[in-house]
Amino acid sequence: MKANRSLTITSLGIAQTLAWASSYYLPAMLATSMARDLGISAPTVFLGFSLALVVSALLGPLAGQLIDRYGGRPVLAANSVIFAAGLAGLALAQGPLGMMIAWAVLGVAMAAGLYEAAFAALVHLYGKDARGAITGITLFAGFASTVGWPLSAWLELEWGWRAACFVWAGLHLVVALPLNLTLPASPVAHLVQGAPAADPATDSVPAAAGTQNTTRTAVLLAFVFAVTWFISTAMAAHLPRLLQIQGVPLATALVFAGLVGPAQVAGRLLEYGLLRNIHPLVSARVAGVMHTLGAVIFLFIGVPAGAVFTVLHGAGNGVLTIAKGTLPLVLFGVKDYGARQGLLMVPARFAQALSPWLFGLALDRFGGGALWFSAALGALAFAALMALRDTSGHGK
Repeated sequence: MKANRSLTITSLGIAQTLAWASSYYLPAMLATSMARDLGISAPTVFLGFSLALVVSALLGPLAGQLIDRYGGRPVLAANSVIFAAGLAGLALAQGPLGMMIAWAVLGVAMAAGLYEAAFAALVHLYGKDARGAITGITLFAGFASTVGWPLSAWLELEWGWRAACFVWAGLHLVVALPLNLTLPASPVAHLVQGAPAADPATDSVPAAAGTQNTTRTAVLLAFVFAVTWFISTAMAAHLPRLLQIQGVPLATALVFAGLVGPAQVAGRLLEYGLLRNIHPLVSARVAGVMHTLGAVIFLFIGVPAGAVFTVLHGAGNGVLTIAKGTLPLVLFGVKDYGARQGLLMVPARFAQALSPWLFGLALDRFGGGALWFSAALGALAFAALMALRDTSGHGK
């Protein structure tokens, strides 16, 4: 049983790495070449990526409902084909319209193919015991940029951006699709109920909690997810530039920025090890303050604290990624997890779509002072986490 669970985590983790590398991390390496070849500006390519994020936000709740109803295997397997179709569409695009349509198809794939869908699939299989599995797949996919950026850059250099998109499309068909098909089928009883059988004592929100408390918790969680995704996406798009504006030399800025990935994985390893027996709300609160703490240290001390900032930001972001899967599970239970997760992430997807543009404007207007903006947002997210309470009776 343990071996089967490990195989599921490994298969889903590798498929998630491919999904993130060929969508979220794709435009950073290929946008310039795509823009030049299609006769458009690079920001227009990123507008296509924003369109994909908006589509994924709108379709996320539906994707969750499908997983609640049918389980993860058929939805994620079908989604591998949609990923391949979107990437092939990008490769074949001859102008901005074709490119936008392809990005919209990729948005459909992202709605049912990134972390939220994977988390829902794991909850559908393992119920309230899915926390370790959720952490496990994020450990794999934490290397998506480490794999995706160099591979996309090498493919573009050797054969061009169109060939790079075709290769990613092929990997979805020959690697991700078979891996997703190896996922265990959900038991029939799970499909009927839309979730693993609930233990009333631990798996559901008590009736006494009331609709008002449930709504309050959902609003606070949605706010936390939106803010943390905004910060994460802003840093992913602008971190090297931000560091340079603050006086860090280019070569050093690239080194500092490169610490984010390992710090994310280190944070997830910490969650998997020392923090696994601690309530997810506690680990989320600790992680939630890290960006703000690192930003304030960096703003006051300057260049010598640049590495401290990037490491704290990365570690906090790594744990918060897991919290996006575990907090809805522990606060609401397993029933209708996929649909609820999709709804909670709608504001986050819109925040993601706007983040590179808005934070870029802040950098243009305020320079390094824009970091105060993200620090303040992080503080608000931390306050929201402190206001959350686990009404299931197991909270801290």
